[in-house]
Amino acid sequence: MAFLWLLSPYYGAILWAVILAILFDPLQRGLERRLGGRPNLAAALSVLACICVVVIPGTLILAALANEAAGLYTRIGTREFDPGTMLAQLQGALPSFVWKTLAALDLGDMAQLQTRLTSFLLEFSQTVANRAVIIGQNTAQFIISLGVMLYLLFFLFRDGVALAARIRKASPLGERETDQLLEKFTSVVKATVKGNVTIAAIQGVIGGVTFWMLGIQAALLWGVLMAVLSLLPAVGAGLVWVPAAAYLLLTGAYLKGAILLAIGTLVISTVDNFLRPPLVGKGTMLPDYAVLISTVGGLSLIGMNGFVLGPLIVALFVAAWSLFSDDKMHPS
Repeated sequence: MAFLWLLSPYYGAILWAVILAILFDPLQRGLERRLGGRPNLAAALSVLACICVVVIPGTLILAALANEAAGLYTRIGTREFDPGTMLAQLQGALPSFVWKTLAALDLGDMAQLQTRLTSFLLEFSQTVANRAVIIGQNTAQFIISLGVMLYLLFFLFRDGVALAARIRKASPLGERETDQLLEKFTSVVKATVKGNVTIAAIQGVIGGVTFWMLGIQAALLWGVLMAVLSLLPAVGAGLVWVPAAAYLLLTGAYLKGAILLAIGTLVISTVDNFLRPPLVGKGTMLPDYAVLISTVGGLSLIGMNGFVLGPLIVALFVAAWSLFSDDKMHPS
């Protein structure tokens, strides 16, 4: 327990070092073959590939997102972008019975809705900007965590096979059970990260570019939000583009609303429906509702790392349960 407590400040760095080692393992093995079995050089090149593919793009996106959120916060504060005007336009477009229904449900009148929407957008944009600023202010901590991740990643690339063999030997379970759990761990990590990140990136890019082409403000911010929400199966990016399309249609921007609705329905949703089953469901062997609940629970309890750890914990639990059930039903 003391050892785990000692590692806890950098559990995120350790987790992502393990994840990247699993995802880039084919690259490491291919480099070792091409370099004549020189694991140190192959591991160094694999780490460099991770920096170029993951670290640098992630840092650039974070910086752009912070600028976008800060810009939105400034525009709301200076009334350049006024949510109240948006609601006023929406009020004129919706039938009066809708507002009467909202009032009957005690959801507030027009003035209260304007205040709530403005407050939400201000708080949301400020939170995103502040999180990025906090990372910038804690540069030393960020650099140390990044250094720990890359340093550990090098040794995982170089000694990963030997480390897996040691885990198998040290496991109190039988060889078959240990191999199955390790295989489940690897497959779930690949499925949740590779599958979810691929789907999130595709949906976020399509949504963000569509918002930008339609002239919707803070397109990058909404694109990233769609990418994050796409981690949730059956919910996803529709939480952003559906209200946006409805607003455009109700305020008379019929062409823009129709374009956004068509792209959202035929492209963004289709990407999720077609790619999630083979990329995520097949690898985790979990139903959509289990993935949804475990992802939401992981995000709530752990933060962004929860979108990996939530499904991973559930999948390992199900795998262990199945192993013990099989042993009990078919004792050797």
